[in-house]
Amino acid sequence: MATKVCKCGVKKEKGWLYYLDKKGNVARVKMVRRGTKTKKAPPQVLAKTGVKREDGWLYFIDKQGDVAKAKMARR
Repeated sequence: MATKVCKCGVKKEKGWLYYLDKKGNVARVKMVRRGTKTKKAPPQVLAKTGVKREDGWLYFIDKQGDVAKAKMARR
């Protein structure tokens, strides 16, 4: 089960990859498909959340556009 860390309500669009950057902000980049020659664009910061990460947790953007975390299954 995942727990919400921060509510930011980011609207997701097709063709974009959404993630948390090193500073804990929600960012996105255009997905590149094989065979297409496009220049790599810098990431766009959508929400400055400043989430502090803890060891052993996986952080992601859920379906509602909020930051969530789930316990990692590691040995």
